[in-house]
Amino acid sequence: VEPLVKMVEVDGSDLVKDFAEEMEKMLGRKMMSVKVGSAIFLSYSLFDYYNALLINTMDSNGNYVELGQEFPLEKNEHFNKLPVNTQMSSIQVPTNVYNKDSEILNGVYMSEALNDIFVDNFEKDPTLTWQYFGSATGFFRLYPGIQWTPDENGVVAFDARNRNWYIQAATSPKDIIIVVDISGSMKGLRLTIAKHTINTILETLGENDFVNVIAYSDYVSYVEPCFKGTLVQADLDNREHFKLLVEQLQVKGEGKVKKAMKESFRVLNEVSMGQGSLCNQAIMLITDGAMEDFQEVFEEFNWPERRVRVFTYLIGRELTFAENVKWIACNNKGYYTHISTLADVQENVMEYLHVLSRPMVINHDHDIIWTEAYMDTLFNTQAQSLLMMTSVAMPVFSKKEETLSHGILLGVVGTDVPLRELMRLAPRYKLGVHGYAFLNTNNGYILSHPDLRPLYKEGKKLKPKPNYNSVDLSEVEWEDVEENVTVLLITVPAVVHCSLGIVLTRGHGEYIFIGNISVEEGLHDLTTSDVTIANEWTYCETDIDPHHRKYSQLQAVIRYLTGKEPELECDEELLQQTMFDAVVTAPMEAYWTAIMLNTSGLDEGIETAFLGTRSGLMRVIRFAENEKRVAKKFLSPLDKENIFTLDHFPVWYRRAAENPAGKFLYYIPREDTRGIFPNMAVTACLRVCVCVCVCVYPRASLHRVSLYDYQAMCKMSQHSASSARPLLSVRALCSISVCAERVVRCSYTKRHCCHTNKKNKADVLQPCDTEYPSFVYDPSIKETNSIIKCGRCQKMFVGQQIPDSNLLLMVVQSDCDCSRQYPLINMEPKEVKYILPCDRMKSMKIRRRPESCHAYHPQVPHSCLLSD
Repeated sequence: VEPLVKMVEVDGSDLVKDFAEEMEKMLGRKMMSVKVGSAIFLSYSLFDYYNALLINTMDSNGNYVELGQEFPLEKNEHFNKLPVNTQMSSIQVPTNVYNKDSEILNGVYMSEALNDIFVDNFEKDPTLTWQYFGSATGFFRLYPGIQWTPDENGVVAFDARNRNWYIQAATSPKDIIIVVDISGSMKGLRLTIAKHTINTILETLGENDFVNVIAYSDYVSYVEPCFKGTLVQADLDNREHFKLLVEQLQVKGEGKVKKAMKESFRVLNEVSMGQGSLCNQAIMLITDGAMEDFQEVFEEFNWPERRVRVFTYLIGRELTFAENVKWIACNNKGYYTHISTLADVQENVMEYLHVLSRPMVINHDHDIIWTEAYMDTLFNTQAQSLLMMTSVAMPVFSKKEETLSHGILLGVVGTDVPLRELMRLAPRYKLGVHGYAFLNTNNGYILSHPDLRPLYKEGKKLKPKPNYNSVDLSEVEWEDVEENVTVLLITVPAVVHCSLGIVLTRGHGEYIFIGNISVEEGLHDLTTSDVTIANEWTYCETDIDPHHRKYSQLQAVIRYLTGKEPELECDEELLQQTMFDAVVTAPMEAYWTAIMLNTSGLDEGIETAFLGTRSGLMRVIRFAENEKRVAKKFLSPLDKENIFTLDHFPVWYRRAAENPAGKFLYYIPREDTRGIFPNMAVTACLRVCVCVCVCVYPRASLHRVSLYDYQAMCKMSQHSASSARPLLSVRALCSISVCAERVVRCSYTKRHCCHTNKKNKADVLQPCDTEYPSFVYDPSIKETNSIIKCGRCQKMFVGQQIPDSNLLLMVVQSDCDCSRQYPLINMEPKEVKYILPCDRMKSMKIRRRPESCHAYHPQVPHSCLLSD
């Protein structure tokens, strides 16, 4: 006979392997859709297409404008309720590209067959999101088709060729040294163009690339002296750092480029011995002319192998020294381009990527790449750590025999993968209340993690942090000094350049109950009015069949168990646990109802009673009448902390699980005190907090500890205080009960406690690290008292733990002012100023290099590549 319930130990090694296998299967389907899309291209024929900017647009006579034919659009739940056309793709062309150019028309027609491929892919895998093709000529084919909206100036600035998925798929990793001329002849507009060219080159680099910037005139100088003689990873922080330094460049002296070229070759030779990308190497020379003889330099460092390509950018309208600059590029397998205006920069810089892609194209190596995380534009509807997307992409080559040796890249095809869909494959109920899963890139940056906070608040708006997708694992994990709290297990799925890790806590999460309940029993108790389940969890997959998307998770579960929707794909283990929890907790409904009917025993002010289980099931009963409750049309981030989400268990559930058995947890949500207590109560709270935390803590077994936030945002001004959000969401809590909790976290000014600081519009925030204090009470001390001398008077206090709770009662004598002897403690986070910032910037993170590299092919033509 099967027992009613059994307890099974969770095997972390098996669990992480199972999760990884499921992710590999899911990602394999996404990659297959991209592979199919890269294989279909047609020959050229002149024709019109659906321009995403012009579709459904009519002229004054009621006729559709050219390229703006009728294009049916319908809101689609799967695509965030955007109006889309799931039968057709649309074409977006940047404003700076002529939409009727013959190359555009040719490319659009060649890629027309992708439309049917995209539709077929979506029918086979309804979980697919956006599918797209970015052309080397500049157009962008997007499925499903949408209407593109220009910015407030009527400009469409989006260019697929600038996106990370395009750049990473089109080229292999690279070491780049940018050499810029800052001699006197580069003054004025030329220097402005040169700076813009450098910034544009930096934007084409990613986490797998390495870079440095050298300026030259009479002598050679590194724009960042800290990086002298080496290359640094081209992550977002370093790229932005270079941009700030480049902006400060000033012209002076005479341009002597030979020394700069020697220094560049020397650095590239040194890093090729084990540092850097160990793949492509290139020097980008930006100058208005070169008068010296360079043959000696190239003979010494680069000929005859020519492993380092040299790309030259001639700045300005003057062509006097153009031949010398061309010669440098032509004799080092590079590319020469002439940039006379700022408008020329973007298009000309992108050409170097197509040159670097030629070995891969000739080899016909369709390497599949996965990008770092990037922000979903609808970020305000999701949990912060699950707003992110990743892209899978691969290059598309010309297969014509007559052009095969030229290595012509047609573009890049790809699709988006919401990271929340990946994390659904590591369900929370298997990990336990404090367990979680996370994903890392090969460079150690977070793809998904519960404590990844990619947004910050500016005024009333949430905005992405500048470095939101380059947060290192060490910046969200604290070291486990006790060595018995968590177990960390990591595996690497074979199909992607990322690592999967899970954290399981000892105690909670080590074991799981499996109940043996019949469907009839479970259904009976699941259909009661007080039952809900976690709607963000996947009990049944409702996204595969469009007809199922209208169901909530509870509706889908009930329809599946009753046999009305047998084709639904459901998690049988989770359903069994949910039915077991429903049956076991069913008596609570009658118990709560009896209490509610017996009004004489009901305390005034009790509004709701609730119960939660590991399976995501909640039972809720409302004691207050409808008119006494505050109606809400949506859930705020604070509301979501108190329900089961894909990202976490409710905060009250997590904190109760930390408490010893039989002990009551008193918990006040972070923001609730600001609306609950009248001004007098807040003022009284402030007086108590000041006395307890300032005067008393050295004598009342309150220990001060420092906590750090490595994802904070600080004002650029050196003298302004940071208003960053603390690492563990520590907030000012003005209630006596919370001040008296084991971790005492109080703010000490009425201004900070009662309302947020008003932010000057001129203030600019930037990523930083901050430190802030917290106070921890020693739970082994049940009662303490002391007397504090404050000048002519003395203050007495008594502290006592309230039995079977997390509360500490503090009684403080109020007729003695100690503010002069004990100044207020500043609880505001302070920016951490590093003593050795250079060492920190140069430090190399632990990373895994991409396995694929295409730096050389003997068939790559040696003919001079020019663009005037």
